[in-house]
Amino acid sequence: MKKLVVLTGAGVSAESGISTFRDSNGLWENYNVADVATIEGWWRNRALVLEFYNQRRGELATKKPNDAHKMIAALEKDFDVTVVTQNIDNLHEQGGSTKVVHLHGEATKVRPEDADQDEHTIDVGYKPVNLGDTDRRGVQLRPNIVWFGEAVPKFETAARIASEADIMLIVGTSLQVYPAASLVQYVRPGTPIYLIDPKPVSVPIPGVTQITDVATRGMKRFIEEVIKEKNM
Repeated sequence: MKKLVVLTGAGVSAESGISTFRDSNGLWENYNVADVATIEGWWRNRALVLEFYNQRRGELATKKPNDAHKMIAALEKDFDVTVVTQNIDNLHEQGGSTKVVHLHGEATKVRPEDADQDEHTIDVGYKPVNLGDTDRRGVQLRPNIVWFGEAVPKFETAARIASEADIMLIVGTSLQVYPAASLVQYVRPGTPIYLIDPKPVSVPIPGVTQITDVATRGMKRFIEEVIKEKNM
């Protein structure tokens, strides 16, 4: 069974009603990234950061996977699919994907502030986490999120997965956030790479085929025009 690696970004969840960060009226229009998505912001004002992610968690509780999530999951019938996502939501899992690598963490989990990503995590679901909420040792809990300026512990795993791909599919990311954007450079030469995004995307390697459309329609086109026509 061929290995299909799917790299996803905010665009795959946008049609589920989850706010993106960079578009007009996106989250960064309403918040200073330095205040809510850096370790310095955390040390400066934990309460503000916790409230920001409480809002994200509460928003997520009302959202459902869209057809793009479901079509990606359905590809597991014919491929060995691994999803590498920059998103902190759980919509891929809700949509049926069974192998998901969260590069930037998960909104529904928290960890002690002295732990690395995915160490001693607590699944809080959609519940709020407040100042004074601690682990058994009395250490304040923080979002299990990789903030700007922090290391991305799962990048090496994702790079290995990308290097083993027979096909790479990129959905809903403008490839502006590193190191995630560099994963395409780990794909073996000659491996087909397809990219779905409504806006033209500058890709750091040649030979990428772009389907210029939103995630749901783009996935439908990918399945009809690429998978079925080429019998991959």
